[in-house]
Amino acid sequence: MFQDEARFGRLDRCRYCWATFPLRPTVKAMLIHQSVYAYGAVSIPQGSFDSLVLPHVNGSGMALFLAEISERYPHDNIVMVLDGAGWHKNKTLPIPDNIRLLSVPSYSPELNPVEHLWDELREKHVHNRAFDSLDALENQRVDALRSLENNCEQVQSICNCEWIINATSNAN
Repeated sequence: MFQDEARFGRLDRCRYCWATFPLRPTVKAMLIHQSVYAYGAVSIPQGSFDSLVLPHVNGSGMALFLAEISERYPHDNIVMVLDGAGWHKNKTLPIPDNIRLLSVPSYSPELNPVEHLWDELREKHVHNRAFDSLDALENQRVDALRSLENNCEQVQSICNCEWIINATSNAN
């Protein structure tokens, strides 16, 4: 499984859009900084995606996520590939018995297919949208994550990396 975290928030960043001359579209802008974080892990051969939305990214959130994955897959031995975030390297991080952690090289997000899922979620579910509250954003995020969790074909399509398939297949 490949694991990553992403921040989704209410930020005050205006975006440009096209309009015919002389129209000047008005866009609702947020003047607040609030965020929620999504933890996600994908198994490309199966197309399974598991996620958890939490208020922070830190060691305790990572421990909670690993425990959740371990509980969802109690009979599997999981190699969890993750980036070099500080909370991933914490010596006190409790790692469940059926999970082993493997880090990708520093500064190589292109090796983590979960990054493509975050791009998909941002583009399809929050792009050019203003949310009235952090709860509204979180509800939208949870719905979007659930839709991915229930669509293995879409997850495989988004995350399909030939090198991962070759590395995990039993074919010669």
